[in-house]
Amino acid sequence: MIGFLSVYWFKPANQKNLKLLLSFSGAFLLAITIFNLLPEVFEHHGYHDQIGLWIMLGILLQSVLEYFSKGAEHGHVHLQKERTTLPKLLFISLGIHALLEGFPIHHTDGLLMGIIVHKIPVAMILSTYLLQTQVKKWQVAVFLLLFAFLTPLGSFLASHVSSVIAYYKEITALVIGIFLHVSTTILFESNEGHKFNVTKFIIVLAAIGTAYVL
Repeated sequence: MIGFLSVYWFKPANQKNLKLLLSFSGAFLLAITIFNLLPEVFEHHGYHDQIGLWIMLGILLQSVLEYFSKGAEHGHVHLQKERTTLPKLLFISLGIHALLEGFPIHHTDGLLMGIIVHKIPVAMILSTYLLQTQVKKWQVAVFLLLFAFLTPLGSFLASHVSSVIAYYKEITALVIGIFLHVSTTILFESNEGHKFNVTKFIIVLAAIGTAYVL
């Protein structure tokens, strides 16, 4: 909702700064995954090969989700300005992604902050494109509100549904695969002209340092 309201009220025109914020979020999410989530799922687990399989399944799942979302998870949104209805496939794919993100929040230090930092620039980019279409603004707001509640819903399910709790390690490994796919796509997709971007590199280092401290 912070991302949506900031776009609705301030209408930021500088997409370069938004991309830098997205880079920070990608690096932060990747660092949290490596520093916290990976050690957690492999600790005290006798079936490391199975955990690795679930991580690979997460990577593949995210590849399938991005086929429908067209890469909205890492800031790529392509909507026609003449569109008058909300993109259902985009919402479903983003919804599955957001729901799964919520599962490991209660058990992993820093992950909540990582997801918040990740969601703000994604929501800003998504809101920017949706508000340029012919879709009614209240429908866009509802779309983003439902999107915002899906991650807390995932966290609730992981804490209160016994069938989910029983497979917490496996689901977390699946989420790790999703995080690895999204964060590395944000960070390592080619820069314009294949030039080394010093500013982006400093932003990434700052994100990694922040995640390490947390």
